[in-house]
Amino acid sequence: MPVISISFNRYLLIVLLQIAVIPPVWGQLPQFNPEQMDWLGDRVFANECNRKFSCLTSWNEGEDFPSLGIGHFIWYRTQQNERFEETFPSLLAFYKKHGYTLPEWLETTENPDSPWQSREQFLTELDSQRMRQLREFLGSTTELQVRFIVERLHDSTADLFGELEPSTRRSVQTRFYEIANSQTPYGMYALIDYVHFKGTGIAPSERYQDEGWGLLQVLLEMRSSPANLEDFVAAATRVLERRVANAPSERREQRWIAGWTNRLNTYLPN
Repeated sequence: MPVISISFNRYLLIVLLQIAVIPPVWGQLPQFNPEQMDWLGDRVFANECNRKFSCLTSWNEGEDFPSLGIGHFIWYRTQQNERFEETFPSLLAFYKKHGYTLPEWLETTENPDSPWQSREQFLTELDSQRMRQLREFLGSTTELQVRFIVERLHDSTADLFGELEPSTRRSVQTRFYEIANSQTPYGMYALIDYVHFKGTGIAPSERYQDEGWGLLQVLLEMRSSPANLEDFVAAATRVLERRVANAPSERREQRWIAGWTNRLNTYLPN
């Protein structure tokens, strides 16, 4: 009996020590209340469109695809292959899943591919009936777009750390949850917006010279312990500057770094 008691006590001590070193926020992502969801949607809309209704249907100079909605969701034409994750078809499926009726021309489209073959064609049709319908639909359903953006972060957590070595995985996961639970709602906003803005960093296609620029790369780049938003922003800045340095010269990504840096700074409470 004494041996059993000692073994049990040792086991209990080990469990208690493990609990002591695990952050109390481990595995938990804070939930936004309706007011915070509205705030998040406004921040994303400001980041992507400066809150301009006309910007809900855009095709940025230097890109080969339109960007739609408050989050500038990417939409590729048929058989178009790009390195960046396409998000607009997934948003359309999200609308249908939640019982929304799409504009008629989209509802009857068999394959959800972009109908515009070039930026010139897109700009020519900016005032067309289907483009006006699309802007009105996107402008009146911003709440679902915000939910879609939030779910992208939640859905990514299962795969975000999967390829890391166990010791690295533990520290990176800890940083992730520390940021998520810091300075509510700014910590979650930083994670949600960065995944929407630059991706998770998992996709092999989203690399320049074998170096990614997504959330995973930012978490790996961080240096503070415990993690804090100031370090997150500093790490993200370094990651994006590295992306610009690695990018093909013809993309001229240096022109975007100032805007990207301004966006990162919105993650910090005033």
